[in-house]
Amino acid sequence: MLRNREVQILLTLLLSISIIGFLTAALFISMPAASLLLAVSILLISCMLIFTKWRYREIEKLSSYLKQISSGNFHLDVRDNSEGELSLLKSDIFKVTRMLSEQGTVLHEDKAKLTNAISDISHQLKTPLTSMIVMTDLLRDKGLENEKRTEFTRNLQVQLERMEWLVSSLLKLSKIDAGTITFKKEMVHVAPLIQAATDPLLIPMDIKMQQLKIHGDSQATFLGDFKWTAEALINIIKNAIEHTTEGGEISIHFSENALFTEICISDNGKGIAKEDLPYIFRRFYKGKNASDESVGIGLAMAYSIITSQHGDIEVKSQPGAGTTFQIKFYKQVI
Repeated sequence: MLRNREVQILLTLLLSISIIGFLTAALFISMPAASLLLAVSILLISCMLIFTKWRYREIEKLSSYLKQISSGNFHLDVRDNSEGELSLLKSDIFKVTRMLSEQGTVLHEDKAKLTNAISDISHQLKTPLTSMIVMTDLLRDKGLENEKRTEFTRNLQVQLERMEWLVSSLLKLSKIDAGTITFKKEMVHVAPLIQAATDPLLIPMDIKMQQLKIHGDSQATFLGDFKWTAEALINIIKNAIEHTTEGGEISIHFSENALFTEICISDNGKGIAKEDLPYIFRRFYKGKNASDESVGIGLAMAYSIITSQHGDIEVKSQPGAGTTFQIKFYKQVI
């Protein structure tokens, strides 16, 4: 404590004032008065030193606390119920500690999610890559029949398109997770939105001879992002196409009321098993009735897009009877 230059200056100043006061009282008043003044000065200086030493001990405790925080121990509580600047400092340090602890937890969870995502991506890319390597080796055979060569080339194109879609979807999901995508809040008319979402899927429906029925309120609107919401609907409708047999039916109904705008997408396909329903919006999750081509990311992306716009999506399904996705965009988020 006495090595502190500030304390040395303060102590020197107090001693100088005490000596000057003692000499002045001794010369102009009386010796007993000077002695009393000197005793009071010494007592005040002693109280100052005791108080300064106590503050030093408290600061040493805070220093030790901060060292433990830097080593990763965020569970200590330095707060007290006293008043004063040290107590305020302790409370502020505790708040910062809690914030660092929460950030550390989030970073740990993000790291775990990233590890799982990389593992899932590697698994999803491994199968098409292996298939492509085998087909490439076969295509090198000069004696390969033209029919087989055409088939392998077509399969390579399919696998490449699948990988391109997977990488593109993962990139979009990562941008949504990172919050780098700003969803617009514009007036979206549902009828043109449904049209934009179904147009790219008319050929797959036609190939499977599926019927598409669209009906609803032509004036229905909601505040959202037209482009990204269409992306979400495409993934949901695409899922319905994959899980509906040839000659099946896909129905889209939309309406608006005072509370929300609702879009319902239904099919009469295979349905979803009851035990799979809680997990269908998880990334890379594939239920019992999932097709071999499914990678389990389309519904996850649709869920992220809709909920990021303060919407809500629910699914009802009965195995063998079909599935219905209910999407709601609320008028006001409370």
